Amino acid sequence: MTVDYTVVVPTTGRESLNAVLGVVVHGAGPAPREVIVVDDRPDPAGELVVPADVRVLRTYGRGPAAARNAGWQAASTEWVAFLDDDVLPPDDWPAALSKDLADVPSDVVASQARVTVPLPSDREPTDWERNTAGLMTGNWITADMAYRRAALLQIGGFDERFPRAYREDVELALRVVDEGHRIVAGRRETTHPVRPAGFFVSVRAQRGNADDALMRSLRGRGWRKEVGGRPTRMHWHVLSTTAAAAAILLGLTGRRVAAAVAGSAWVALTAHFAGQRIAPGPRTPDEIARMLVTSVAIPPVACWHRLRGELRVRL
Repeated sequence: MTVDYTVVVPTTGRESLNAVLGVVVHGAGPAPREVIVVDDRPDPAGELVVPADVRVLRTYGRGPAAARNAGWQAASTEWVAFLDDDVLPPDDWPAALSKDLADVPSDVVASQARVTVPLPSDREPTDWERNTAGLMTGNWITADMAYRRAALLQIGGFDERFPRAYREDVELALRVVDEGHRIVAGRRETTHPVRPAGFFVSVRAQRGNADDALMRSLRGRGWRKEVGGRPTRMHWHVLSTTAAAAAILLGLTGRRVAAAVAGSAWVALTAHFAGQRIAPGPRTPDEIARMLVTSVAIPPVACWHRLRGELRVRL
């Protein structure tokens, strides 16, 4: 079994990078011809510590799409395997990857790993843990994804207008499928641990709404169905934000009864949203507090990022 492949790992300097490289370089199975780490730290503080035979490129904070493009463009092998710097591939990952790529039909240009997210066994997962667990059912995620370099060259690689690790992978895959190629699920497995996250991680995640606006401009209104995505709460966020704004404006203009009605609508919408997020979780005091506070913040932040994204694609 001979597979000619390069491994590309974009990184922001996470400590988990060394564990990934340890498996890629020293794991059981056919070794890659080359391992390329793309350092995407905006302002690198010193050199990355990587094995001597790992090549390092720099993209200075241009985002994961640009980092992956730099990596595959520097490669010269038939296959390019992308790994995120926060996954935990098993020790036999090189062997499992080689099995997945060996002798696949010519119309198969990509192989996706099965991603597992370890969740706590002694309690229900938190909101953030459930969010991360969505990777297990996501289509075409590049946490562990291998592409034929020729296919990437044909379609131009990742769209660098996606600045975050969000939507850039499925957008690429849709263009691949549009060209009549196939993407298959391999048998290899990779673990994606739940990263530590701060109190407002769910609020920061709303930046992805700007990328959804770009997806809509590129693929049309039906893009979520194409990628197997679930409906969003954006229309509810708009209602909640409108109710809050109306309550404030009506109150400032002295229309107290109307302001009270709008305020009651905002309270009801916010309570419903918070309740939906609290119910499936561990319902510990800190998780409940987090859900209550962030359920107030998420709707206006989501609307702001969606508006920002819509304006960006039109300018």
